[in-house]
Amino acid sequence: MSELTFGEMFEQSNVKTIHSGEVVEGTAIDVKPDEIILSFGYKSEGVIPRNEYTNIPNLDLTTCVSVGDTLEAKVLKVNDGEGQVLLTYKRLAQDKGNKKLEEAFNNQTPIKGKVAEVLNGGLSVVIDESKIFIPASLVSDMYEKDLSKYLDKEIEFVITEFIPKRRRIIGDRKQLLVAEKQRRQKELMERIHVGDIVDGVVKNVTDFGVFVDLGGSDGLLHISEISWGRVENPKKAFKPGQELQVLIKEINENKIALSLKFEGSNPWVDVDKKYAIGTVVTGRVARMTDFGAFIELEPGIDALLHVSQIAREHINKPSDVLKVDEEVTAKVVDLKPEEKKISLSMKALLQPEEKREEAKEAESDDDEEFATVDIEAAIAKENEAAEEAEKTENPAEAE
Repeated sequence: MSELTFGEMFEQSNVKTIHSGEVVEGTAIDVKPDEIILSFGYKSEGVIPRNEYTNIPNLDLTTCVSVGDTLEAKVLKVNDGEGQVLLTYKRLAQDKGNKKLEEAFNNQTPIKGKVAEVLNGGLSVVIDESKIFIPASLVSDMYEKDLSKYLDKEIEFVITEFIPKRRRIIGDRKQLLVAEKQRRQKELMERIHVGDIVDGVVKNVTDFGVFVDLGGSDGLLHISEISWGRVENPKKAFKPGQELQVLIKEINENKIALSLKFEGSNPWVDVDKKYAIGTVVTGRVARMTDFGAFIELEPGIDALLHVSQIAREHINKPSDVLKVDEEVTAKVVDLKPEEKKISLSMKALLQPEEKREEAKEAESDDDEEFATVDIEAAIAKENEAAEEAEKTENPAEAE
């Protein structure tokens, strides 16, 4: 057996002794994508495999650690079978992380962490290499089918269950969102009043109306309150994210009814002056039914042109002679402003049959002389003749 030199014996006497479970500190002397080589004053280097550095799968360790970095690790095996010391960084970090999570659990203190994985049943968040599972039902205050948008995002939650020995640490984000929503809702309710005009953002559009986020609570803009006129489908006029100014129409506990029918823009104001009975108007065919056509006189004001008032001859239904978006001219024959009803007649603009026949004959006579006849003058003349004949038959009344 060869004898050791004094220098070798001195060197060996200064090499530290280590044990499994011991925490050591060393310097990274080599970093590869899947392992870190650590020098920590022992006769052999230590190795930290990727699965003992992090819980994140396929992580490239060169993006996390550089040569020369100082790391703390726990000894798993003094000899890994290849003459190296097997170390773990992850488990030491987990011990520290568990202490932090336990404190947050005991105090119900909100904690933040980065989403490492999106699982079928929820999210996996890693804090100091400790895994926290947040069930899908506790991720948001509303149902979300796709949770992929949360990947790599930092979220805040509370720990509701902490059993590290069974690796069961459960987080809840929903209760924080609900609490924050209630706080903002309370502030909003204290701030708004019926009649206020406020800013909002379209959150969701349905067939019956629009839900608008008022910055603390959602209000419903019902389809009947979108316009003074008729609205066929709100989805054609609004999109999520669109900014709106809305009128607070009604507040019932936590329910807020909204409106876009501002009083100053009511087209029915002074309608009795604009569309008095006898006024001739021009409008657009907005829609049709079997009993008549609705004519848009201006945005917010539709008038009914009954099928019996379209022409002198019988018409089965308006679509036989009219088309949607066609422009028509008619006379106002009835007006009920308090009921927001206007009735029109195209037939009222047509000449009586007998007068049309006489006008035709007069036009035929004048054609021979290449002249035109003033129809109105002819009718006036006929009226005068009728009045003279009446005086002759009733001389007493004439006196």
